[in-house]
Amino acid sequence: MPLYEHTFIARQDAAQTHVEQLADQMKTVVEAGGGKVVKQEYWGLRSLTFKINKNRKGHYVHFNFDSPWPAVGEMERQLKLNEDVIRQLTVRVDAFEEGPSAGMLAKQAKERRDAKWGRGPDEPYEAPEEGAAS
Repeated sequence: MPLYEHTFIARQDAAQTHVEQLADQMKTVVEAGGGKVVKQEYWGLRSLTFKINKNRKGHYVHFNFDSPWPAVGEMERQLKLNEDVIRQLTVRVDAFEEGPSAGMLAKQAKERRDAKWGRGPDEPYEAPEEGAAS
């Protein structure tokens, strides 16, 4: 069967648990169509390069699966009907990458950088106040 990589972006207003439920629902659609999900990754809430439907951020979810095309088409159809999904992309590949994907590596690098500087995952950098002792 052909190999596919699929990524979708959900609205920033959607809760993380809702996005994970949506991802699990898409996984069952692929498996019901005779496919097999090899890898599923939640990349987190990330900033978009430009606004999409008034959203500045989005929840990214990435799949690698081995599936016949009708199952992929059904998954794409259901995602198009879902109001929480703002973008999606499916690409046919020759082979899957070993280990975590590039999006997951970027998420891990950001987490390490934030931990190094003592910030939480979503806390912005705040410059020290003027006149404060360092």
